[in-house]
Amino acid sequence: MKVKCIIIDDEPLAISIVKRHLEEFKKIELVGVYNSPIDALQIIENKDVDVVFLDINMPMMNGLEFIRSLTNKPHFIITTAFREYAVESFDLNVLDYLVKPIPFPRFLKAVNKLTNRLNLERDVSSEVSIKEEPYIFLKVDKKLMKIKLNDILYIESLKDYIKVITTVGDYLVHKSMTSISEELPSEYFIRIHRSFTIAINKITFLEGNSVKIANRRIPIGRNYLQVAKQKILNTTELKG
Repeated sequence: MKVKCIIIDDEPLAISIVKRHLEEFKKIELVGVYNSPIDALQIIENKDVDVVFLDINMPMMNGLEFIRSLTNKPHFIITTAFREYAVESFDLNVLDYLVKPIPFPRFLKAVNKLTNRLNLERDVSSEVSIKEEPYIFLKVDKKLMKIKLNDILYIESLKDYIKVITTVGDYLVHKSMTSISEELPSEYFIRIHRSFTIAINKITFLEGNSVKIANRRIPIGRNYLQVAKQKILNTTELKG
């Protein structure tokens, strides 16, 4: 099932950048581009869109004012040249806040947040009869790889890179451990060491200050020990 999105922005250059980034994601369909919130009102009210990439400073109506005016809201990802609206935006439950010019790695992080949120919503919706396993996109060797969350065993930090170890292969990604940890759903993944984030349901056993996953014994850092043990012992299995 494709994710339907629209862009609301009055700057041609900003629109072209978001459109170019979106071309990298086959699962996301751009169904419209609008230069003002008023023009996009009908498609949003008809619930024909999953996510809106929304500028803030536009003629006729401010983007944040537009969000406040809606009763049934899709997900919003703010795209703006101004940093000062971030707190106000998150108070309106926007999914992410991107500052122009938007680099692709930051855009990718926002798409991963969107994907995780939509997957969780579909999991709890009784109307969905066919569910796709939750996944994220990671840039590996200049390609965007679709990685199913349930395939991930653990992630290891290697200076400026991370190594994502899965049941189907290992992937070296130019990304920080902090960044990938923020993109993964916290109910199923936990950082247990400054160099390791693990999938809780892939643990074979917990012993002392370490866990075993597949054929690897992974240490639990002293500063992570109490929280990690408590969460590991109280987490249910990840479901696709």
